[in-house]
Amino acid sequence: MENEFNISKNLVLLGLVEMEGLKYLYCALSIVLYLFIVFLSIIIVVVIFSDTRLHEPMYILISNLVLNGIFGSSSFFPKLIVDLITSSTTITHGNCIAQAVCLMLFAIYELSTITIMAYDRYLAVCHPLRYGTLITNEKVITLSVGSLIVTFLLVLTALLLTWTLPLCGNKINNIFCDNMSMIVLSCVDSSVSRLYSAALIAVYLCITIFVTIFSYLQIFVVCLKVTGESRQKAVHTLVTHLLNFSIYLVGFLFVFIRYRLGNINLPIVIHVLLSVTTIIVPPLFNPLIYGVRTHAIESRVIYYLQKIDIWPEMTNIQKIFGPIPVISGIHSQ
Repeated sequence: MENEFNISKNLVLLGLVEMEGLKYLYCALSIVLYLFIVFLSIIIVVVIFSDTRLHEPMYILISNLVLNGIFGSSSFFPKLIVDLITSSTTITHGNCIAQAVCLMLFAIYELSTITIMAYDRYLAVCHPLRYGTLITNEKVITLSVGSLIVTFLLVLTALLLTWTLPLCGNKINNIFCDNMSMIVLSCVDSSVSRLYSAALIAVYLCITIFVTIFSYLQIFVVCLKVTGESRQKAVHTLVTHLLNFSIYLVGFLFVFIRYRLGNINLPIVIHVLLSVTTIIVPPLFNPLIYGVRTHAIESRVIYYLQKIDIWPEMTNIQKIFGPIPVISGIHSQ
């Protein structure tokens, strides 16, 4: 009797099948988005690392965030572009697991970094006199590396549980692989994997929401105590951070809701749209929100772009996003 399942079979990405009719349009759009993300992110990182005046905790965290964006985008766009060019709609089980590891690591580490950034802003605004001792470059690097290690171990555990599951189907309702898509295809009871993934998401969401909301509520209280232009500048900075967190959180919740709907028949395009928001939007907007709108970084970005004679073509970005005013006594983020 033939085995009912085979974990080594190729998996079919149904989202790629749906894109076949307009594959060259999607391919061109993907290339533009990917190059835009990488270009802006590299500019921000080069500016921060080359200017010693920007070797401060907040700017280190910004570079960490955009580097993670490059990692997440590179785990998704290159394969998508190649698949569209070659009309490939399949992926091996091993490559599917590898892509799922990278994308899950990117998503959860993004949350960790945003949380550290919120805590950094809380210390800078609410404890300005002690800020230099409470948070240093070394402490930020330790927190970032520590959260990366913890995130990797959590993700690795989740994917090892999924790796051992036999698969009865081979069709994934998406354009990329993720952990829950493979759990859905499982032939056997996958309650342990489902519970672990759901608990991992829930715990991270609770921690990040609590720390972020607490930090920014404290900052808002300080904003209420100052007057005039200082209040306006502080609120502007606060809104900028909350905007970035909200964009990411909405995308993350879309993914969570998608799998909580269970076996409800949704169009493939809905599956794709609910999934790609978390992968595309944060890496695209992080360099703009935290880079172009940060006065100290913006001025250096303009300087470097002028050196390579492409600043005239970038002036529209400055007009749209503009610099964040610097708050007296507080770092410019």
